[in-house]
Amino acid sequence: MRGLIFKHCICGAIIFWKVFFPGIVTAQTVDSLKMLSQQEFLSVVRTFHPVALQAKLLTEMADAGLIAARAGFDPFFSMNGERKTFDGVNYYNWVRPELKIPTWFGIEVKAGLENNIGDYLNPEYTKGKSSYLGISLPVAKNLLMDKRRAVLKQARIFTDLSNAERAQIFNDLLTEANYSYWNWVKDYHVFKIRQEAVAVTQARYRLIKIGYQQGDRPAIDTTEALAQLESFQLAQNESQVKFLQSGLELSNYMWVNDSTPFYITPDVIPDTNWTKVNFTDMELPALEQLTSSAAIYHPKLMQFDYKIRILEIERRLKFQDLLPAINLKGNLLNSGYNVFENASIPLYENNYKFGFDIGVPLRFSQGRGEYRMAKLKLLDAGLDRSQTRLQIENKIKSVFTEVGNLQTQMAIAGRNYENYYRLFRGEETRFSVGESSLFILNSRENKVLETRQKLIELQTKFMQSLVALQGAAGLMQ
Repeated sequence: MRGLIFKHCICGAIIFWKVFFPGIVTAQTVDSLKMLSQQEFLSVVRTFHPVALQAKLLTEMADAGLIAARAGFDPFFSMNGERKTFDGVNYYNWVRPELKIPTWFGIEVKAGLENNIGDYLNPEYTKGKSSYLGISLPVAKNLLMDKRRAVLKQARIFTDLSNAERAQIFNDLLTEANYSYWNWVKDYHVFKIRQEAVAVTQARYRLIKIGYQQGDRPAIDTTEALAQLESFQLAQNESQVKFLQSGLELSNYMWVNDSTPFYITPDVIPDTNWTKVNFTDMELPALEQLTSSAAIYHPKLMQFDYKIRILEIERRLKFQDLLPAINLKGNLLNSGYNVFENASIPLYENNYKFGFDIGVPLRFSQGRGEYRMAKLKLLDAGLDRSQTRLQIENKIKSVFTEVGNLQTQMAIAGRNYENYYRLFRGEETRFSVGESSLFILNSRENKVLETRQKLIELQTKFMQSLVALQGAAGLMQ
């Protein structure tokens, strides 16, 4: 039957090889087309799954936001000009280019040139060519923090936050994908067990039928053997359907590089090297190490840490609204386009311009309300983090306990299977010499198949639990 399936699905296998293992398909590689290991499967999910690709976009979007946030500190050049003539009279003609350079500490430096000509200029304007170099300095509000600095600091943290979000997405995706993979593995091995049982029972049925025809077996034995065979055939059919369904479920995680889904064909089977592992003696990671590492490096908790840092910057910014707005402005002036030509003149003795702005809300209602809201958001985020940390720690402990119990159950199930198998082999020997009935032999065989299937289920569930343990600790990335 395997040969028939392989014949009908060889084209799909070749496509699978070309997609995931680029190169020339040769006769020597045909058998390897049928194996899909856990590592190969996860590599495909990491590389091609749409959710994984979306997660990678988060970092790029955060980088784009950081570039946009830096715009608040970009030098800004502007130039204004206007001219008016009427009835042959030159009212005014002026041009004023200006360069503003914001700095990190809230000081804004500006420099500009002026050329003012006309008979009806505004008296505030200096006629002819002039230049200036000045600064604007906040001395209360916006001195230690302002909107530009807050946005840039938050944008830098957002890049780290996006990396943590990406890690969390990968952790969840790979955990779910691994769960489906081991379901697929379990269903494959159950199908193989049923397939082998059918083959063995068919051979026994033929022998018993020959024995009946030769007068060595009663007719009831052929009916008993046929009933057992039909029962196994029905179980094989059910397990085959389940294996194909789990393959379709696994296909939800299989994509190619042009965002096209790939469907697992029946000739693709899981790698069986994992069955050689000694599960009962497998060393588990230390629980204390998992919980302590997760408390610091779990992507979900790291997201809370970055969000708290962002909220702390927001709180500092809102505190500025509780301060009066006092801005000092000063310009060094000079005739002509060389502002430093008369630099020997003492500052503020001649050729200068100075001013200030003062604004004070009488009740600071907006500042008090927004600052209190920012503090409450910080408190809320801290409580959320504490709750999430507790949930993660308890989840790790719960899965760790399950993994340990599964190791114990596998040891018992393994011994149970060996004992039932020995009983079956002994009963088979007794049956061959006519000291036992086919009914008892079939009962022994059913128990062997039941315990073998149970052992496979426990082993694959153990592998799923190991993955769940890594996922609970945030290590599936």
